[in-house]
Amino acid sequence: MARQKLSIVVLTRNEEANVSACLETVKWADEIIVVDDRSSDKTIELARRYTNKVIINVSEGNLARQRNIGIDNATGDWILQMDADERAPAEFKTKVTEFLSSGSDLSACRFRRLNNFCGKFLEYGGEGLHKPLRLFKKGKARFLVTGNRIHEEIEVDGKIVELDTYLEHYNFPDITHYIKTQDFYSGIEAQDLSGKMPLISRKKLKRELTLGPIKLFFKIYIKRKGFKDGMHGLIFAALSAWRRFLIYAKYWELNKEHYDGRTK
Repeated sequence: MARQKLSIVVLTRNEEANVSACLETVKWADEIIVVDDRSSDKTIELARRYTNKVIINVSEGNLARQRNIGIDNATGDWILQMDADERAPAEFKTKVTEFLSSGSDLSACRFRRLNNFCGKFLEYGGEGLHKPLRLFKKGKARFLVTGNRIHEEIEVDGKIVELDTYLEHYNFPDITHYIKTQDFYSGIEAQDLSGKMPLISRKKLKRELTLGPIKLFFKIYIKRKGFKDGMHGLIFAALSAWRRFLIYAKYWELNKEHYDGRTK
């Protein structure tokens, strides 16, 4: 049976340091679509070296909407959604090509994503067990635009299988990049939380600001054995706890008038 065609959708926003390396690893696909969040660097220029399908759209932090734009413009039988800081190793190409040639009646696939933090792939505490659903048949899946704008949810019509392969995720090359990234996204997450009614109680907010980060550090560093990742694992766990604190600190900032009052 002939291999079904594959469209790659890559989201970008000021990714001149990553976009070429990403697209180089998927140039074997039948089609590449880049959905750019109005980059001000050379991202668009570099992307156009690999594809003439570069769509510029302001996301306003809504990544699900960006991904759906990619879906709507894809012509392949299957669609793989990626970020510019991801890479598809040779093993991934082999596994996906075999799957697309199998004539499967499945609708979507999950697979691992290995996170690289400050030059090292985290084997334990880096969310290596997280298996996002990014490969699906055209017309069988769509991202939910309402709700959480950062951690996109996808709705699939049909069966889902897990592929024994992985993407490499070079999401945090250094600590400065981590801090800048989380400063941006934590603000969006705080806005999303604030948009939910009713507002959480002052007591719960205090728990989220104190016990929440501690529990997350314990989960990553102890429960998931992040300590086995050495110093990288320790720093990643501590920064992850800080990120959780930052979300609720910004949530408090957005709702100071409420919490400065007498409402419990």
